Amino acid sequence: MTEILQTPKLVVVFGGSGFVGRHVVRALARRGYRIRVACRRPDLAGHLQPLGNVGQIQPVQANVRVRWSVDRAVQDADHVVNLVAILHESGRQKFTSVHEFGARAVAEAARAVGAGLTHISALGADLNAQSDYARTKALGEKAVLETISDAVILRPSINFGPEDSFFNRFANMARYSPVLPLIGGGQTKFQPVYVGDVAEAVARSVDGKVQGGRIYELGGPQVLTFKQCMQEMLAMIDRKRLLVSVPWWVANMQASILGLLPNPLLTKDQVLQLREHNIVSEAATRENRTLAGLDIQPHSIGSILPSYLWRYRAAGQFQRKTAA
Repeated sequence: MTEILQTPKLVVVFGGSGFVGRHVVRALARRGYRIRVACRRPDLAGHLQPLGNVGQIQPVQANVRVRWSVDRAVQDADHVVNLVAILHESGRQKFTSVHEFGARAVAEAARAVGAGLTHISALGADLNAQSDYARTKALGEKAVLETISDAVILRPSINFGPEDSFFNRFANMARYSPVLPLIGGGQTKFQPVYVGDVAEAVARSVDGKVQGGRIYELGGPQVLTFKQCMQEMLAMIDRKRLLVSVPWWVANMQASILGLLPNPLLTKDQVLQLREHNIVSEAATRENRTLAGLDIQPHSIGSILPSYLWRYRAAGQFQRKTAA
């Protein structure tokens, strides 16, 4: 009797060529899924090919602001993952067009082909937030659930990992600057989450192991203030730097100037975000809408940071360990 081989599910990942995307693609590839990576520049997505077998990963051109390209990208999909987000506005890339219009476009396209949907939002998303980033993230969640009621929504805290733009940015700054700024005194609380854990949560939702129609808040095992994050980072790279408190009004002035740069170090909207703690809520913990609720043991920053921050040490990987 001839055995009929079942074709693996096709998963379309919007924003799959980015920081979180490459880890999501790796987690899906390990499970044997066929993966179509929808991104604005597929010619720059070659780094994804080694993550899977020959022909398993296919980059295609799509822009969540252009509806017909979204519809084309999701054709024949079994599941859709939307990772697209921006940290600051530039050109046509606006918070509303990407976080709200884009989220609805992806959701409607997924519904049209009968595909499941996993949407990545952000911890701190709030319809009443002063920050445009946080408010439009919440509007995107609303659009998704209005379109597909059983969609899975994941809200991660600050993601850390080899290619992150948080610890890497400040570690690089510490190589040249004798001081590091602590906006608002550095008392804002964060719950940094390893990007690999977020990717695993996404992959489990594609597996069908995550209950839909719920919003999950993903944070790591430690709650740290911004100042403590900087102290942990400096300890990892074995450098001593002066941590200087920057009052909110000074930060706003700096953001007004820095925000004009093509790739700004700080924007006024980011200053607004820093006024709010970025940690998993008590309600999410109580209702098991966390990594623990998904049976994922989160990695601590102490177990991951040394694997990639060593390059910021004075002697790199040959730096001698200092006695505690």
